[in-house]
Amino acid sequence: MRRRQGAWAGSAVAGTAAVVAAGLGPVTNYASATVPGWASHGWVIWPVFAGLVTTSVGLVLWSRRLDVAARPPAPLGPVGRPARGRQDSLRPPHVERVRGREAELAELAGMLRRPRGRFAVLCAAGGMGKTTVAAEFASQATAAGWRVFWVRWRDSADLAQQMVQAALACGLPEEELESARAGRASLPDVVWRQLGRARRWLLVLDNADVPQEIGPAGEPLADYRGWIRPYGRGLLVMTSRDSSPHTWGPRARLLPLKPLPAQPAGQVLVDAAPAAGTAEQARDLAMRLGGLPLALHAAGTYLAGPTSRYRTFTTYRQALEHELPFLLGAEHPDASQTRFARTVVRHTWEVSLDQLAREGIALARPVLRLLAILAEAPIPLSLITPDLLSAVTGDEVTVPELEAAFAGLHRYGLLDLPYSPGNAGQAPDTSSPAQVVLHPLIREINAVALAAEAPHLATWHRALAERLTEAVHEVEEQGRAAWPAAVLLAPHLPVLLDLPEPSSATHHRTAPSTLAQVLEHAGAFSAARLLLERVLDFESRTLGPRHPDTLTSRNHLANALFGMGEPAEAIRLLRQTLEDRNRVLGPAHPDTLISRHDLACALDGTGLHAEAVSLLRQTLAARVRVLGVVHPHTLASRDSLGLALDGMGEHAEAVRLHRQTLDDRIRVLGPEHHLTLLSRHNLASALARQGEHAEAERLLQQALDDHARVLGVMHPHTLASRDSLGLVLDAMGEHAEAVRLHRQTLDDRIRVLGSNHPDTLTSRHNLASALARTGEQEEAVRLLRQTLADRVRVLGPEHPHTLRTRDDLETASAARRATQRRQTWLRPSRR
Repeated sequence: MRRRQGAWAGSAVAGTAAVVAAGLGPVTNYASATVPGWASHGWVIWPVFAGLVTTSVGLVLWSRRLDVAARPPAPLGPVGRPARGRQDSLRPPHVERVRGREAELAELAGMLRRPRGRFAVLCAAGGMGKTTVAAEFASQATAAGWRVFWVRWRDSADLAQQMVQAALACGLPEEELESARAGRASLPDVVWRQLGRARRWLLVLDNADVPQEIGPAGEPLADYRGWIRPYGRGLLVMTSRDSSPHTWGPRARLLPLKPLPAQPAGQVLVDAAPAAGTAEQARDLAMRLGGLPLALHAAGTYLAGPTSRYRTFTTYRQALEHELPFLLGAEHPDASQTRFARTVVRHTWEVSLDQLAREGIALARPVLRLLAILAEAPIPLSLITPDLLSAVTGDEVTVPELEAAFAGLHRYGLLDLPYSPGNAGQAPDTSSPAQVVLHPLIREINAVALAAEAPHLATWHRALAERLTEAVHEVEEQGRAAWPAAVLLAPHLPVLLDLPEPSSATHHRTAPSTLAQVLEHAGAFSAARLLLERVLDFESRTLGPRHPDTLTSRNHLANALFGMGEPAEAIRLLRQTLEDRNRVLGPAHPDTLISRHDLACALDGTGLHAEAVSLLRQTLAARVRVLGVVHPHTLASRDSLGLALDGMGEHAEAVRLHRQTLDDRIRVLGPEHHLTLLSRHNLASALARQGEHAEAERLLQQALDDHARVLGVMHPHTLASRDSLGLVLDAMGEHAEAVRLHRQTLDDRIRVLGSNHPDTLTSRHNLASALARTGEQEEAVRLLRQTLADRVRVLGPEHPHTLRTRDDLETASAARRATQRRQTWLRPSRR
């Protein structure tokens, strides 16, 4: 029935056309060969004809109205009549060779074979070589027989023209294009419909650095309704400075480019300037340039120039120390034009900062400049506050504005995170303070730009110095909770000693020393050492080598060295400091007593117990007389004397002193003070050496639990408690549990202290001894041999710990030989 009605309607329209064409001649009936009677009367024919014409015109007008209503609210870009012969303009640029991007190219090749409804985004800061990688991939695809189209982003109108050219090359029918041109269809829909029909194509959209301008207007790009869609049967590849997943949506595969490793980066320089030196010299220069492809290209081009002042990799690297503003930080005369700015190291990042300013994030530039003053190390975000930015810019800054600046800089690749979110298995550590890092060359170039821009650079330095000093006071007040922040803050404190105004540097010099003390309490001896070395150098130059403050800094540095496992240098500095304090301050001065106590502790830690006991008896008597019986320093001397006596074998006297010290520390400092916990650990160790293992185990388990709760599970004091507990359990015959604890402690000490620290060597020795008692002679001998070699190198061949390892190795080796002989004797004969 429906089919008949449709045929009749079509015949009626055809009949009307026949009437008009015949000029009212004889009308033929479609349905039969017989003319009906009503058709012979004109007064019937004419009204019927008029009604049909009116209906036809109405249908046409209504159809056009529906077409207009279906159009997108605003065109994504005008389109002319591109000729089919213009596809040559879509050819990719030529590249000679690409180094160090094999992983990214392989990833793109896999996506080209099987797009699976995805598109790729090569994203990074300016200068990382995104276009170069895309051009190399396009060349590979062309060689493999794929149709390749290279679209350069300039504006929406130009993008529309180029996309239409690509669609025409893939077979887009002219009538479909005309339909879009007439407004009856969406142009992106028409283009992507054809790209969905065609096979084996690659389309690269280069320099899509402002995705929000690609369209459609007023809609997120990630809605995939405009020119960026993942639905074709080929592969779309973007290059962009915008690395935000939110920008590109869930169907984008982000491929962030990082600086090149040393070997391929050096090869880039050799490719550009083969006569400039050796491959090793090229690698040295490449590392100085941070592996940044644009900087490598700039340096290689310069070195290859026949009139360049520097013609070798080595001389260019040396010149960078003094002439970086001229070699890489110079302004290009045409750098105001984006095309040229992309080829200039300094201005390739200014392009991104300008774009952020156009987006309303003008604070991004001063934030980046401020970060560039700090050290080449992770920067805690808590250091950069709205008040600090207000002080350097002169404008009021809010928290949302500051957060937007950090987000924008990260989106454009101008700052990074200490981890790589694009790699599996690497994710942010939510327990650590939020932090960012700068590429070394971005940092240097922005420091150059700041020096050239800021008329009142001293204002920036003073504001940063005040903020750093304030941050030190914050971590000091917060205690253990702020230890991770203190470690992050440490590399940036030396800037206080480098301030151009000497008075400002002197005013702020106590902050690094204060932070160093916090770091020592946290067990972060390496970070403390770096700070104390800078402070000691500054005070030696400005105050003199025997100034009381200089001597205090030298004493602190010696303690940090001992904590790092460098006892020989620590003892040398402590002896020198004790002599100088005796001469400058007198033998009874509290600072002199500190030096004598610290020297004694270092001597005791290296096995020189007799000299340590002598110094500690003197110090304890002097402190009782000068400071009193229960002063914390007096209790420290009594505790250290107990340790030295225990080392000499006088365990009963050691236990007596440790019990007395523990009681006094509980009363004076409290039961959970870290020194109180240390006293409990020392008492338990002395009890264990005296053979009272049950009480020792109870106290050590309590000390381990308290240390873990108060200081953290990875603090050196916590690891010492676990190591001592393992020794007691081994002595009590619980060898398997002792082995477990010693393995865990050894792993943790390697991670926290390093593989050559004396405490790490102690853990390895103790693990080997416990293994020997469980019958694991092979592993025990292997570990003891390794420990002996390390202790000879670190402590010396005659150190008591070295001698003990040598004796235990002989014993374990003998036991292993005996076991082997017994196994041979028990083996059944084959005869």
